[in-house]
Amino acid sequence: MMLRVLAFFAIAFSAITATPQALTDIEFQGRLKRLESELRCLVCQNQTLADSNATLAEDLRREVRALATSGKSDDEIKQYLVARYGDFVLYKPPLQRNTWLLWLGPFGLLLGGGFVWYAILRRRKRAAAEDDEDTGAGTRPDDAVARARQAIYEEP
Repeated sequence: MMLRVLAFFAIAFSAITATPQALTDIEFQGRLKRLESELRCLVCQNQTLADSNATLAEDLRREVRALATSGKSDDEIKQYLVARYGDFVLYKPPLQRNTWLLWLGPFGLLLGGGFVWYAILRRRKRAAAEDDEDTGAGTRPDDAVARARQAIYEEP
């Protein structure tokens, strides 16, 4: 009977102590996945560390895991990788003086394209209005045909 009670307490104690470890392990894995999704693979350049299969990405994932197990926070890990590889390692680089063109360039191109489009439309409208004035838009079609024939067959 005593053996059964000791076995029961041993099993209950191990179940109680194993549950927090499993929860922290799941939380730790989630933290690593979140970090890996915020960091860029330096080889693939358009994939996160979590998505990449490159050997350098595997090395970086191991390095992130080692830094996380050593007790560093997410920000400290990112700062370490930025200091080592530059802002490019971040999948979403911050808005800084050296990244203004990256963030604001597409809007500038869109605005410039809008101005060009507007200028072309104004020029076409002005040219159409001048053509209407030159041909005498209010005249009959027979007069326009006669003027065209005269312009074609008249020698300069």
